[in-house]
Amino acid sequence: MEKKVLTNEEKKLLRKVQLRSHMCFLQGNMLNMQATGVTYSLIPVIEEIYKDDPEGKKEAYARSQQFFNTHAVPFSFLMGLNWAMEKEHNEKNTIDGKTIESVKAALMGPTAGMFDSLFFNCLRVIAGGVGIGLCAQRNPLGILLFILIYGVPQSVLKFIFVKMGYVYGTSFIDTVFNSGLMNAFTKAASILGITMVGAMTAQMVNVPLNIVLTMGETSLNIADVINSIFPGLLGVLLLFGFAALIKKGVRPTILVVCTLAAGLIGALIGIF
Repeated sequence: MEKKVLTNEEKKLLRKVQLRSHMCFLQGNMLNMQATGVTYSLIPVIEEIYKDDPEGKKEAYARSQQFFNTHAVPFSFLMGLNWAMEKEHNEKNTIDGKTIESVKAALMGPTAGMFDSLFFNCLRVIAGGVGIGLCAQRNPLGILLFILIYGVPQSVLKFIFVKMGYVYGTSFIDTVFNSGLMNAFTKAASILGITMVGAMTAQMVNVPLNIVLTMGETSLNIADVINSIFPGLLGVLLLFGFAALIKKGVRPTILVVCTLAAGLIGALIGIF
């Protein structure tokens, strides 16, 4: 793939996105995780790309508020890639909004797993071992070394990855489009994105049903029966129920409050 040469305007935007990407956990919440960080990182890009297209700007901001969650380092790469895709969408219309959402959803899981293993499970343990050893001897150098070993590499990589995501992302999109593989790529990204959402649902959505039917000396746990037939079915049904309500115009915050209330009441009366 040919490396894209950045214009002066693109370099200015790059620096803004690089700095803003360090706020990837800005107002993180269980509803859409890092979506606010995504929006904050992409504000300069969206404002520049869609400065003459108010409707396109609204759609881009709506896309940036979709559920998103990955490690802080590849977050920057995906912001650069998202920038490239939004630019292609606006200037050439070679990819649509659904493809942008699908690519983000498809990549956030694998990148999170890869960099969590590298930084959380490896580098953090090494940095912690060095830092704790020195701090146990009342040496303040332990704090500084922990930051240098664990924090600085992440910050440096985040700066590099934003540029890589934008530069090579644009070239990649052009290559795929010119080769005629865009339809196949779009379909593959959509399928992988749906698969990732399904996997996250199975892991993150849990309905701890605690209804036990007693027949004589025999007890039957309803949740165990359901999970033996279809593991995670209750979580899937809850997800689709929420999706249907959101499509009908119910605000997500209302669903969160109602879920919290239902959980508390259910726990008090022994359903959960």
